[in-house]
Amino acid sequence: MGRPRNFDDDVVIERAMDAFWTHGYANTSPAQLSEATGIAKGSLYNAFSSKRELFARALVRYDQQSSAIAADLLARPGSTIECIRFALRSIVDFDLSQPLRRGCLVANTAVELAGHDPEIARTVRRMQDRPIGALTARIEQGRRDGDVDDDVHARAVAEFLANTLAGLRVMAITYDAPTLYRIIDSAVAVLRRPPSLRADPADPPPPADRAG
Repeated sequence: MGRPRNFDDDVVIERAMDAFWTHGYANTSPAQLSEATGIAKGSLYNAFSSKRELFARALVRYDQQSSAIAADLLARPGSTIECIRFALRSIVDFDLSQPLRRGCLVANTAVELAGHDPEIARTVRRMQDRPIGALTARIEQGRRDGDVDDDVHARAVAEFLANTLAGLRVMAITYDAPTLYRIIDSAVAVLRRPPSLRADPADPPPPADRAG
């Protein structure tokens, strides 16, 4: 019979997430994970099977936290333009406030691993689809409330804004607030009925989100 664990899995996953976020998957060594979590390497891998398994758990934790933050930001009162501008600025402000600017763990993982790891690519795609879905829902709410024009294509604008956010988080590694705020202001302006993003009745509906 194995010895009972003397550590909290959630705490270990949180600390491992921070290590992977800082160093990337490949550059986070077992020794670094042991130091970050305070758990001996043998005990760590007995509990989580492998570095890959621990990384997968850490990525899920990051996604859960990010989704909860996004849901809270997009549920704020006010117009949809004001709400989305505030959400984008809040995320940028968080990145800028960190002692080490690290960008987004999901985006970092896409760059590092998704191109040659189909399983990671599917996981990252699911995680990228969630903010698009949340933004789509908020834009559709804006259309119902009358503060977004009826002919704005909610899904297309949400995809554009999610792509903008991904770029903002990369730029936040080297740029400061004034530049990033200007980008945000330009991005949310598309909610004021840009011709290229109007819904065309002849267009097919956007594809449903893929499960993986």
